[in-house]
Amino acid sequence: MQFPVTDADPVPLAALQHWAYCPRQCGLIHLEQAFEDNLHTARGQAVHHLVDTPGYEMKAGVKVERALPLWSDRLGLIGKADLVEFHPDGTVFPVEFKHGAKRQKLHDDLQLAAQAMCLEDMLGRPVPRGAIYHASSHRRREVAITPALRELVVETANAIRAMLATGQLPAPVNDARCRECSLKEICQPEAMAESQRQTRLREELFNATE
Repeated sequence: MQFPVTDADPVPLAALQHWAYCPRQCGLIHLEQAFEDNLHTARGQAVHHLVDTPGYEMKAGVKVERALPLWSDRLGLIGKADLVEFHPDGTVFPVEFKHGAKRQKLHDDLQLAAQAMCLEDMLGRPVPRGAIYHASSHRRREVAITPALRELVVETANAIRAMLATGQLPAPVNDARCRECSLKEICQPEAMAESQRQTRLREELFNATE
């Protein structure tokens, strides 16, 4: 069961991905505790079942941790990594599982960067790279944890905290992202856009008659 997050609580790592995809989606999930499944969320859950059970195994000298808890008091973040590889040379390499084919998505890279930054704070060693595992194509896409990504993690976490502090739900984006969103019926982006359009028309009419 998910509990509402306040501005004083650590921000869940998943919230960063939700915000980067759509701030309103993030607000509906983490502020209003609304969630609905669709084909895309069901596929994502099926992929994560592969790595949802905590534990580890050794593969060619590499320790592979599954469902590893992560946190950073410095950044105010908390969550878990699907997989973290600990290599004999000291390299720490997080791997995030996603359904779909291999392609770059900023919201996925942002979540991975946040995981890497948490690992750095927990372990006291650099984590300069990680990977997204795309289940449909069975391929990894390596991601460099760049300064720009690190800055975006901080900015996004701060934006989420500001939303939680004010309790204000962001406006709907009402674009192509809405077609794949499981929260479309709850969000009602078209209805909200029409309401905003009517408000603008009334304001314009009022101003024209002054």
